[in-house]
Amino acid sequence: MTQLTPEESRFLARAVALSRKHMHQGAGGPFGAIIVRDGKVLAEGWNEVTSTNDPTAHAEINAIRKACRQIGDFSLSGATLYTSCEPCPMCLAAAYWARVDRIVYANTRIHAAVIGFDDQHIYDEVAREPGDREIPMLHVPSEEARAVFEEWLGKADRVEY
Repeated sequence: MTQLTPEESRFLARAVALSRKHMHQGAGGPFGAIIVRDGKVLAEGWNEVTSTNDPTAHAEINAIRKACRQIGDFSLSGATLYTSCEPCPMCLAAAYWARVDRIVYANTRIHAAVIGFDDQHIYDEVAREPGDREIPMLHVPSEEARAVFEEWLGKADRVEY
């Protein structure tokens, strides 16, 4: 394990403190996260799944959304995501889409599974072919849908991401 600097340790401790505070306030599960770039906290987030009835309102997702709004960009390149727990598959994917440079976490997905937050099934499902997944998936090719993709390629003002 790589040692953290004192500043990094404070950032991770802040993510853990957010998890405890908002769990006790009834916001949702015991998860907190912060996004830091150049030593500055861009945003904080905590789990709000049960308080907002939003299954995507995980701490990391909330922090990523707030940070992107704060800086006015969808890219968090150069940033570190500090989180109280190893990100679930959704949050990990969001971190990749947001282009964070690094993720530092306290608890592991194994620790999360022990307390009832087991993501292994999702990890397993993502690795399967679409037709073999538990949720039925049906691919219905559409010329119109393909045409939209072609239009995207020709769109002069498209923003690459």
